[in-house]
Amino acid sequence: MAVLACPSRSVRSVPILFSMMVVASSFLLHETPFYHRPPPQTKPTVPSSPTILLSSTTSSNSNTNNRKRTSGQRYPTPPRIKKTANFIEAAALSSKLSSIPPTSPQKTIAIIGGGLSGLSCAKYLTDAGHTATIYEARSVLGGKVSAWQDADGDWIETGLHIFFGAYPNMMNLFEELGIEDRLQWKAHRMTFAMADLPGQFTSFDFPPGIPAPFNMAAAILSNTEMLTLEEKIRMVPGLLPMLIEGQSFIDAQDELSVEEFMDKYGMPRRINEEIFIAMGKALDFIDPDKLSMTVILTAMNRFINEADGSQTAFIDGNQPDRLCAPIVEHVEKGGGKVVTSCPISSIELNENDDSVRCLTLSDGTEITADYYVSAMPVDVLKRLIPKRWSTKPYFAQLSELEGIPVINLQLWFDRKLTSSIDGLCFSRSPLLSVYADMSTCCDEYASETQSMVELVFAPCTKEAGADRNWIAATDAEIVDATIGELERLFPAEIGPGAPDGVGAQVVKSTVVRVPRSVYATTPGRGKYRPSQESPISNFVTAGDFATQKFLGSMEGAVLSGKLAAEVVCDWSMGVETAGGGVKSVHESVVVPEVGREPRGVSGVGPIAYGGGAQGEFGRGKGGKEMEHP
Repeated sequence: MAVLACPSRSVRSVPILFSMMVVASSFLLHETPFYHRPPPQTKPTVPSSPTILLSSTTSSNSNTNNRKRTSGQRYPTPPRIKKTANFIEAAALSSKLSSIPPTSPQKTIAIIGGGLSGLSCAKYLTDAGHTATIYEARSVLGGKVSAWQDADGDWIETGLHIFFGAYPNMMNLFEELGIEDRLQWKAHRMTFAMADLPGQFTSFDFPPGIPAPFNMAAAILSNTEMLTLEEKIRMVPGLLPMLIEGQSFIDAQDELSVEEFMDKYGMPRRINEEIFIAMGKALDFIDPDKLSMTVILTAMNRFINEADGSQTAFIDGNQPDRLCAPIVEHVEKGGGKVVTSCPISSIELNENDDSVRCLTLSDGTEITADYYVSAMPVDVLKRLIPKRWSTKPYFAQLSELEGIPVINLQLWFDRKLTSSIDGLCFSRSPLLSVYADMSTCCDEYASETQSMVELVFAPCTKEAGADRNWIAATDAEIVDATIGELERLFPAEIGPGAPDGVGAQVVKSTVVRVPRSVYATTPGRGKYRPSQESPISNFVTAGDFATQKFLGSMEGAVLSGKLAAEVVCDWSMGVETAGGGVKSVHESVVVPEVGREPRGVSGVGPIAYGGGAQGEFGRGKGGKEMEHP
């Protein structure tokens, strides 16, 4: 690589590093390390008579009318977000799509899938004057951000979803829909549980008003609990090329795992243990020895170069109502439709070429349109590829991509956990990725008397780095293992270390398994990601697995849907596509000589369509099939 062929380049950049460190250090004079300990615990009052805890079937919202609907402190939208190059670029694409001349041909588009990529695509096609119809197999929208209410009225979520300042297309979308006030921004810090000090936390605090990259340098230098100064300096050789060469260097590291990259640049192992394991599990639910370094560098590049890129926000309620519904309203106002409980069973082709003739629904209905967009997860799309398409390299490369498994838990406690923080926390647990006390972080779940902790359980299969296949474990096993980890995180409030010897009790729990979540970013997968533009004249691919620079994330899904809409608009006007055509397929892709019949979608539950399901593989007690959104 260029950085090795030209070592003097790195040498010339050393003054940059020292300048950053000197400037950052000037902001840290007289400051103490940002190190957080739980507040002192007071001995709880013991009731004179036994307290009956809520059963798993009792609503935790029994006092909904008395609940305070305001959670932790709200911070304003960071103003510098809208001044970044990425935000301006995203806004320019929005402007292009909303400024297409009304004299341009208006087309009908059938979009398969109502996740964020499908909703985004429909929104921007509507802005361009086209008529989009979304066909969603499930009864709920959102895909990997879907949620539904249970019999108690509680919202059950597919995942713990956090919005970053470095999500320019998502931030534009919120602004365009007029719902920016639904984002609950938190203090600009990244908080980690102390692995060797149960009950204690440390954070990287970003000083306000300091420009990038100096605010990141200040945050790193101010924290003395996770890395020594020597370890921080030894990170520099691997990060400098990223700062100098940018995206080209980042993309070139896709063939290396995080551990291989660290070995190549001489990074100490403690950096992996302290930082990269937590980042890897949060970004793609997988351990660093199996994760492409491109993922870590992509996040770090945004966080370093954008002053508020790492600042986080929670949406103030469930995503179907607070995010998906405004998009649906926008699409329908523009003449489009969003149809749920409408699974596609096959993609039918024209006899004289390979273009799409129609979509066949599970009830046999045929849907026709001028253009068709797949906004399905890659694992579902692969099962519907028509036989004649299966011999095309564009579609053959999809066999190299598959979703990564993850489990999401929600635990309702009989009391408020006073030591939980107002924001996202990296658990640094072997079983858990990140978590948040939603009763503190989100208005929807706000409560002064009960905590509802939402956690990401990852990795959860041996292939991803777990010690067993947790996807196949029972709900009870998963919850028990999680409680064991929470006893370490909250030793003074949960478990035998609590003043009463018992601590907070779980009154309700939910476990949602997603066997195929975002595409697994194992080393070397980037070269197999397809472009939104396909070799089929009326078929476009959207989804976070398709080529775009934000990988598998909410931002990636929104951007991919937006890019798919751009392809349709360019095609409809008969102009060259902005992406420059279909992305070249890597030479390593094995293309079958004989076409393969599509396998079709197996099953009818949410897992069959790439979603998440409650219960053991979507089944209720006793293994019976359960109705599931």
